[in-house]
Amino acid sequence: MPNVTLYGTPTSTYVRTSRLLLAEANIDYNSKDIGIFNGDNHTAEYLDKHPFGKVPTLEVDGETIYESTAITHYINQKLADSKFSPPDLLLEAKMRQIMSIIDNYLYAHAVGTIVIQRLIVPQQGGQPDESAVREAIAPTQKALKAIEDVALCTPFLAGSLISIADFYLIPIFIYLEKTPEFTTVTAQTPKLKAWWDEVKILASVKEICA
Repeated sequence: MPNVTLYGTPTSTYVRTSRLLLAEANIDYNSKDIGIFNGDNHTAEYLDKHPFGKVPTLEVDGETIYESTAITHYINQKLADSKFSPPDLLLEAKMRQIMSIIDNYLYAHAVGTIVIQRLIVPQQGGQPDESAVREAIAPTQKALKAIEDVALCTPFLAGSLISIADFYLIPIFIYLEKTPEFTTVTAQTPKLKAWWDEVKILASVKEICA
């Protein structure tokens, strides 16, 4: 078995994406906590692994991989026999399309603004920026509606089998559901709400995202 180490903050959505994939693939790995709030990610040691100081970073037998798209692709192809990518080319394209929507159009608004302002800022003793939250609602709705239009939700995003796309979206919904804006931003996405009811009770989700 390869020697696998995942570096990152356990509460990070993208770290959880990799952890969910590793858990569902039943891959043994080591975890190393890299705090993004205490500066661990900007130490010379970590920057040598990830020059942009983001998380996660994956090491496999001494080889370093960063960026979640690369990490999840490698885990799936090399360590999980491509189990978490649909065999049908169109379904695989839908999976990658959903991942791209999350990366480019959803994350910054849903997590970077709504979740940060509603959950993280109060934990650190601050007051949420209500204006920023209001401005983030519409683009979050738009991104979720785009995912709704692409996703199958039968019961998983790309069909009958769980895929990398699910592991991308699950950690975001874990946090988003804890905000007052969750009902509003999912009001036009009944398929995603049904999907969420199915996936949030998975054993791996309860273990990784508790």
